[in-house]
Amino acid sequence: PDGDGTTAPMETRPQTDAPTCSPPSHPPAVENDFEFLLCEGCQQESPNLKLLTCLHTLCLSCLSENKPIGQCPVCCTAIPQATGVPDMDNLLFTNLQARLKVYKQITSPSGPTCSRCRGEVALVWCCECQEFFCAKCFDDHQWWHKKKTHKVRKVEELRAESAQQFLENNKKSCNLFCTSSSHPDQSRICSIYCQRCEKALCCSCALLDNQHAPFCDIRSETQRRQEELSSMDRELRRRRSGFEASYASLQGEAARLEEAQREMRELIRQRAEQLVRLIRREEEELVGLVEARQEQGRQELARELRHVEGVLRRMEAGERLVEKMSLYATEQEVMDMQPFIKSSLQELQQLQPPVAMDRGQPGDLSECRARLQAL
Repeated sequence: PDGDGTTAPMETRPQTDAPTCSPPSHPPAVENDFEFLLCEGCQQESPNLKLLTCLHTLCLSCLSENKPIGQCPVCCTAIPQATGVPDMDNLLFTNLQARLKVYKQITSPSGPTCSRCRGEVALVWCCECQEFFCAKCFDDHQWWHKKKTHKVRKVEELRAESAQQFLENNKKSCNLFCTSSSHPDQSRICSIYCQRCEKALCCSCALLDNQHAPFCDIRSETQRRQEELSSMDRELRRRRSGFEASYASLQGEAARLEEAQREMRELIRQRAEQLVRLIRREEEELVGLVEARQEQGRQELARELRHVEGVLRRMEAGERLVEKMSLYATEQEVMDMQPFIKSSLQELQQLQPPVAMDRGQPGDLSECRARLQAL
């Protein structure tokens, strides 16, 4: 017992000859196990995590860079604050990050050093002070906090725990300080909760101010709030099934729309290919018809050309023969040949030249034009 009659907490002094850097009995915490502590936008660790009304957690950089500003970049829910930056800090994630850094110090190969003297290897960890102590500094800590109960644990014991166990077993006790103006030094710890004012009070404020009532223990209030959140979470889980069913239905509808679009695109492609084949086949038939008609016209034209060419040659031969007869023929030759030449010339005189006509489109192409128009 101390001089004032109080009893100091009985805590065993750590053995100084205990090993200080023995490897942990389990692998260090996997980073993926604590990805929920990262910003949901950039997936980076940040000391400035904000909790949005949509319950997503984002850092200030993502909130300032998000376009349009004023919306959650994850779910597009509007941010009520005009600046686009929520007022609520995610204290849970920020504190968990700090405690996880402590665990990484504990499980590091060299181990943590004393937070006070900065030189000796730490042997214990005070959960209340959030500091490491060597053997000498631990004695000073025990003397200084002899009237308080601080939870102190050996570093070796902490190294044997997993990260999850460390975070669960080393929660700092509730130290809410009264915010009354009568003691602004915040030296009085709140242990009472006023249900009317909905704020924590120290015993002095609760007793001196009769405006506060009814009261309850601050731990009871925190437990009630935790249970209230758990109850709301259970209700949300129950209602979530309805949203999941709607989401699945909408996904099915979207899949059906996509399938219908895919089938229609395929049908259009098939019909287009079919139409192209039909047009190509019709093209071949029409080209064949035109070529057949043109071939017929070419043959008729060739016959007429040969006929006219023959007539021209007969006329040339007649002209030469008459000319030669007049120059060189004797009377006997004239008497013998003139009747025959005369008959041939009379036959040539009766011939008429063919009528000139448009040979560019020989034959009847009306059927081809009709089919082309229909196509």
